[in-house]
Amino acid sequence: MNGEDQKFIRKAIDIARRSRDNGNHPFGAVLVDDKGQILIEAENSVVTSSDITGHAELNLLREASARFSADFLAGCTLYASTEPCPMCSGGIFWANVGRLVYGLSAESLYSIIGSDSNEVLSINCREIYATGRKQIDVVGPLLEDEARQVHIGFWS
Repeated sequence: MNGEDQKFIRKAIDIARRSRDNGNHPFGAVLVDDKGQILIEAENSVVTSSDITGHAELNLLREASARFSADFLAGCTLYASTEPCPMCSGGIFWANVGRLVYGLSAESLYSIIGSDSNEVLSINCREIYATGRKQIDVVGPLLEDEARQVHIGFWS
């Protein structure tokens, strides 16, 4: 963790709040370059776009991969308000983003959603990345209590 991580996680949480206000699931993501400049922000759009792949991280990665090379993305950090799901973790891997920082852990999210939900796919991002042949630095959970707040009352 570095001094900028808290600032950018809070930005991702703010985007998650905006996503929820816009009628979508409360998830947000920010891509930051190696100089600490925000390159792209994205919110979840699953509901409003009627696209189950409209997760904040994938929305961000679609734009990022169109704008930047894989070599450039290797030096970037993706900040996610919540630990990326397996689909988004795979996208981060394939896009070649070198660093991931997340707020709320998947385990904590699932405790909010409820263990009987069919929205639970119990494998965390570190387990996914451990099966790959390239290193992705992962930091998280970070500011988990703040990241949890945007989910309170949404899933019930």
